[in-house]
Amino acid sequence: MNVGVTSGAASGVRALVQGARLTPTQRRIARELVHHADTAAYLSAAEVAEMAQVSQPSVTRFAMALGFDGYPALRRRLRELSSGGAPAAEDEANDLQRAVRDEMANLNRLADTLADPAAVHAAAGLLAASRPLPVLGLRAAAPLAGYFGYFAAKIHPEVRVLDTGGSLLIERLEQAADSGARAVLAYALPRYPRELRDALAEARSLGLALVVVTDSPVSPAADLADVTLTAAVGSQLVFDLHTAPMVLTMVLLQAMSDIDPAATQRRLEHFESSATRRAVFME
Repeated sequence: MNVGVTSGAASGVRALVQGARLTPTQRRIARELVHHADTAAYLSAAEVAEMAQVSQPSVTRFAMALGFDGYPALRRRLRELSSGGAPAAEDEANDLQRAVRDEMANLNRLADTLADPAAVHAAAGLLAASRPLPVLGLRAAAPLAGYFGYFAAKIHPEVRVLDTGGSLLIERLEQAADSGARAVLAYALPRYPRELRDALAEARSLGLALVVVTDSPVSPAADLADVTLTAAVGSQLVFDLHTAPMVLTMVLLQAMSDIDPAATQRRLEHFESSATRRAVFME
């Protein structure tokens, strides 16, 4: 979680919440504490709740998410931060600039991991060979599953996007396995739905290889995966930023298309001919 810095106290509070996995409500509390860092240490939980327009229990849960026993322990730490040390050098970047720059750092880390593309190539091989190819993404990860599915359908003969939970999800996995599927691509991003892990466990019991795109090698889905591909998720704004997982998605699609370039080209040319005939695009 990153928020703006206006004083030494604010810098200390920002360091306190840096890297914490917070809900959108908790991020709102964090932002208010940073923006009022010089006085927040002397406010009650009820006053902080009113300031952030949240419930008082939300303030308690926020403190516990940071590793404190409750709000009183957090307030003691805030007082230490507001009274100790010289003010940090002022950071001229605002909250939005900081969020974008942190995403740039996430992309740089992703680029560093691709120095050894073995995991991406292994994942691409598993996915390209699976017919059909189920692509699983629930809740916040559903758009990424759909994004992959849209482009993968141009180079793969049968892609099935599974982006809705409920009792039908396991049935659709069973149907894919019965139809010849050999692997599943799953997006496991915070906050991790319990239903996703259950679906992955079922897919493994069906004999399907699991390729998981996630934000951390220790995410709840990583231990089930045959191949884990990681890209950090930004948590600097109210809702997570999926910039790096999106880029990793396109890298994976590129690796799949490179497995059989001639077949890829034939499929892409067929799509272009069809799109031209039907005047799908305006240009």
